[in-house]
Amino acid sequence: MIITSSVYLPFPRSLVYSTYRDKLVELVPFLSNVRQIEPQSRQEQAGLLHLVNVWHGGGEIPALARAILSEAMLSWTDYAIWNDAEFTTNWRIETHAFTEAVHCVGKNRFVEEANGTRIDCSGELAIDPNKTGVPFFLAGKVAQTVEDFLSKKIEPNLLQVSEGVRHYLERS
Repeated sequence: MIITSSVYLPFPRSLVYSTYRDKLVELVPFLSNVRQIEPQSRQEQAGLLHLVNVWHGGGEIPALARAILSEAMLSWTDYAIWNDAEFTTNWRIETHAFTEAVHCVGKNRFVEEANGTRIDCSGELAIDPNKTGVPFFLAGKVAQTVEDFLSKKIEPNLLQVSEGVRHYLERS
C-alpha cells in the first residue's frame, strides 16, 4: 500500500525542516493520535543525522484488529536519516506488534516554494500475512485489516505532524 501526503506551510524551508527534525517532542500536543514520543538516539555520521524515536499512539481500533492488537501495542520505533544538504529524511518504522510482518519505509522532502515550504511525504506499507503468527486461514484477512488500519493511521499522522509544525511555528 502506497502512503502519500503533501502539505504547504507558509514558513521558510530551513525553519520547517529544523522544527520537524528537532522539535518532535514539542509537537505532541498537536498530534491527536500520539500520546508520547521518546527520543532514543541522535547521531551524526558522514554528514547525516540519524535519529531514533519511539512513538506511542492511540485512538480507535477496529473490532477485528482489537482481537490481536491492544492499545499498549500501538507503539512503533521510527528510524530516520536526515540529510541537511538535500532537505530530506528517509525513514523506516518498526512496529512493536507484528514486527517481522510489517514493512513500512518512506521519504520526506522539504521543497522550497514561494513564501513557504511544501512537505512531500511518500512511503510504502506492506504486511506479510505469513509472518503474523495467525492461523493461515485467517492470516490474509487479519493482514489486510491491520494494513488498512495502520495506513489509515500513518497518512493522517504524517499530515498531523506537518500541521503540528505549522501550529508550533505560529505560536513561536
